[in-house]
Amino acid sequence: MIAADTSTWVAFLEGGRGTDTQLLDKALEDRLVLMIPVVLTELLSDPKLPSALTETLSEVPLIPIESGYWQRAGALRAAVLAKRRKARLGDALIAQSCIDSGVPLLTRDREFRAFAGSAGLNLELGVGGALA
Repeated sequence: MIAADTSTWVAFLEGGRGTDTQLLDKALEDRLVLMIPVVLTELLSDPKLPSALTETLSEVPLIPIESGYWQRAGALRAAVLAKRRKARLGDALIAQSCIDSGVPLLTRDREFRAFAGSAGLNLELGVGGALA
C-alpha cells in the first residue's frame, strides 16, 4: 500500500511526469493506494474540480483516523518545531496519517523530510527537485 501527498496527486492529475506519478499510476492500477483524509480535503477544495473527478477521488479508500490521532499529530509537529524545522499543520496531519497506518508517502514536497527518519515517516521518491 502507498499514499500520495497533494503535490503528487496534482502532478498526476495534470499529466505530469516523474517517478512519483509513475508509482502512483501503478499503485492505482494495482489498487494499492490509500487516500489521506487531509489530502482528499485539499484536492476537493478546488472549485474547478470536475464532479466526475470528485467522485473518482472519493472512491479511493481512506486511511482511517484512529483514536489519539490529533494528539499524536500535535506531538509530531511539536517535535519537528523543537528542532527548528518547518512543520506546517497540514503536513503534520498528512505525515501522522501515514505513520499511523505504516504507509509510505509519495511526495514532491521537500518539507516532508522533517517528518522522516526518527519522526517515523517513510518517504518514497519524489521528482521535480523534491526528494529525488
